[in-house]
Amino acid sequence: MSIFDQKIDAARLGKVAVLMGGDSAEREISLLSGNGVLKALRSRGVDAQGWDTGERPLAQLASEKIDRCFIALHGRHGEDGTVQGALELLGIPYTGPGVMASAIAMDKTMAKRIWRFEGLPTPDWRLVTSAAGVAQAFAALGAPMIVKPVREGSTLGLTKVLSADQCAEAYRLAASHDPEVLCEQFIDGDETTCALVGQGQGARALPLIRIVAPQGNYDFQNKYFTDVVRYDCPSGLPAEEEAAIQQLSLAAYRTLACRGWARTDIMVRATDRKPFLLEINTSPGMTGHSLVPMAARACGVAYEDLCLAILAGASLDAWQGRGGRT
Repeated sequence: MSIFDQKIDAARLGKVAVLMGGDSAEREISLLSGNGVLKALRSRGVDAQGWDTGERPLAQLASEKIDRCFIALHGRHGEDGTVQGALELLGIPYTGPGVMASAIAMDKTMAKRIWRFEGLPTPDWRLVTSAAGVAQAFAALGAPMIVKPVREGSTLGLTKVLSADQCAEAYRLAASHDPEVLCEQFIDGDETTCALVGQGQGARALPLIRIVAPQGNYDFQNKYFTDVVRYDCPSGLPAEEEAAIQQLSLAAYRTLACRGWARTDIMVRATDRKPFLLEINTSPGMTGHSLVPMAARACGVAYEDLCLAILAGASLDAWQGRGGRT
């Protein structure tokens, strides 16, 4: 049974904190996501309050007798296992993947290593820590090449390198966000994303979204603050191709032991229609431009019901018999 098929009694979810804001480079987007989620949960009768982790200590969650948390934090100290670990210690169930899955997914190179070990396709890459390393990666991978921080989201610090003379500036920009920099082979083709909900073999892939950005420039500004990007949902891809991408997304999700929800980003190479995993987002955006709510709407699930279903699935890594809350 899908998480959307369950009847949810809002009163039984208890007192809820929607964690938002924080101190990452994605703070403003997180506040937009969190306030959207907060409004949605309250509209469904949930006793929810906003909790800006950049202003209020997590330790106060216990004294406030919070029963569960909806994590609407993006980026570091919210999507990387740190908040998840704190909530494990406090015994407060939370939405989304657990500590290990969150930490691995946030580290793009670690996720790619695991996917490649498991035989899942992902573009070739190099991990570098200097401008010279970017130049060496460019010589090996060729043009175009994507340069981005290892642990960052929303395309922050990303450069599409077309020539060797761009390598130093691309490194400088990426390294301003993270000392470790990922140089990745560029895949020319359709940009797609797949939302996933649930756990283990019960996880479900939502309808695929094809992203069509001006000149392929799906950057931070175009993601959140313009209407120039076209989102095709239904994707318009052949049914068998969409099904194959959904299965690849589920495999990526399960391989990292994700639960609750997440969203994969996948490029489909134009020359042979082979899909490649780029990354997985374990606390996806929930703004007016966000993609998981768009995919949910495509299968008849309203934003408010999506938020409620994700919240109802809040859980802990810890075995409950050791003292964690249920």
